[in-house]
Formats: sequence, C-alpha cells, structure tokens
Amino acid sequence: QVQLVESGGGLVQAGGSLRLSCTASGSIFSINAMGWYRQAPGKQRELVASITNGGSTNYADSVTDRFTISRDNAKNAVYLQINSLKLEDTAVYYCNLKVYYSPGNPYNYWGQGTQVTVSS
Repeated sequence: QVQLVESGGGLVQAGGSLRLSCTASGSIFSINAMGWYRQAPGKQRELVASITNGGSTNYADSVTDRFTISRDNAKNAVYLQINSLKLEDTAVYYCNLKVYYSPGNPYNYWGQGTQVTVSS
C-alpha cells in the first residue's frame, strides 16, 4: 500500500515562512505527479501546487509569487516552501500523489493533512 507522511505544519505569524514536507512509501509508478491541496473551513479543497516526475510545476494564482514546490525523486518526497504567509492561507494542507497507471486517468493517494495557522 502507498502511504504519504506529512510534516511541517504549525502556527506562524503573518509575513512569516513555513516548509511542508511529504514522503511517499511503497511501490510508486514512475509516471506521476505530487502536490499540495488545502481546505479552509467552509470551503472546498483546492489545488495549491503540483509537480510532475519530470519537474513541470503548476500553481494556484493566489500563491504563485509566494509558494515554491520541489521534489526529490530518489526519496519520493515533495516539499512546499511557503513565504509571506497571509491570514487567508490558514487551512489544512494535504499531500497528494497522482499515479498515471493509464494516460489521462490518474489514481489519487492522500496524506492525513497538516494544519497551517497564520496569526496576525
């Protein structure tokens, strides 16, 4: 079974920084994408950033100039560097793995979520 383990969440003042980490274990097909989603109270889960095994990245418009996603293929790990935190960044952040067993039809794996809280 594939498992995703997250770390790095916490309480940070507005304007501060945080780095989230996620490591996947188990048998993982080489064609995949890893990323981060977040869900705030009363809102739907939304994509924050993703990165393919080839290094192509995708960011939500609201975080493009503040968040940076990276990965280590050898470790099956993905990281999210969060800078200039805003109050609206407060949410539960979930690590995501999309495995493309079939083209255009990925299978999703999820981490347990880590809380990021931004204070004024």
